[in-house]
Amino acid sequence: MNTKDELLKIFSLKLRTVLGKLKLDFEKLQEIRLRINAPLLIIYENKEYFVTEDAKLIENPTMAILITKNEIRETMEYISNYSLYAFEEEIKQGFITINGGHRIGIAGKTIIEDDIIKGMKHISFINIRLAHQIKGCADMVLPYLVNKKLNGIYHSLIISPPRCGKTTMLRDIIRQLSDGNSYLTGMSIGVVDERSEIGACYMGTPQNELGIRTDILDCCPKAKGMMMLIRSMSPQIIAVDEIGSREELEAIDYVIGCGCKLIATVHGSSIEDIRNKPTLCDLVQKKLFERYIILSNVTGVGHLEEIYDSAGRRLYAANEGAVLIKGDKL
Repeated sequence: MNTKDELLKIFSLKLRTVLGKLKLDFEKLQEIRLRINAPLLIIYENKEYFVTEDAKLIENPTMAILITKNEIRETMEYISNYSLYAFEEEIKQGFITINGGHRIGIAGKTIIEDDIIKGMKHISFINIRLAHQIKGCADMVLPYLVNKKLNGIYHSLIISPPRCGKTTMLRDIIRQLSDGNSYLTGMSIGVVDERSEIGACYMGTPQNELGIRTDILDCCPKAKGMMMLIRSMSPQIIAVDEIGSREELEAIDYVIGCGCKLIATVHGSSIEDIRNKPTLCDLVQKKLFERYIILSNVTGVGHLEEIYDSAGRRLYAANEGAVLIKGDKL
């Protein structure tokens, strides 16, 4: 089943008909947003469009199809196969992962007991984020991550603003390091996939290809998950997406102290941006990471801007290509 057919079956009959008539490449479709009493909106090739009842893309929301309570209800029934209670644990975290690895973000009235989210009702907002695995997107980055002297990799941090491909880049790095490539033999990797975005597990099976030596903790808090993997799975590398909390940084210290290599991502636009964030500045000051990969969307999602080492020396710049530092063997 192709991406289009896979997606259409989760929508209400009315929306299924409209979206099915859209003349676009579903492989380039990033998000579909349903908000009650608001226009149907999609993100296509990193640009926002509204959709009309006759399946045309427009920029003026006043002419777009409005999402009703019935469209939300019917769509949730199809997403959950009429068994919303079966996704109770996922709903507590605000998302459901479906077949194909697509992630359904949901919002509505939360049910809270003793400061703990127990569930959600009156779901009125749905964000379908399409899973797109781009194999080979890390090809330019990998030579800078490999430590040939030690036959391993450097602790690496991918820095990127939202929607600039950091998770996609991380995913391909994991896959290539796990399977092995021309730079080094395959390595055992543990992935803490707190929001099911890296492996996109559906009923325990990753929908994205993360390599033959990769173990995944799905829907697990990053800090706890890193500790669990170190103790139970003996990984050579641990990979996590979007670090930031104090607890996560403490877990990173533990991982590095155990001799395990770390690959992580963080929201930001530069090393200086990370340095200015209270919970993250220690990472830069302590030089915990040996490689910093900066992404943007200047020429499209996943544009590789720069690569730096722990001393702040630039190893790569998009407008210059590789910048070889004397004494630094890539």
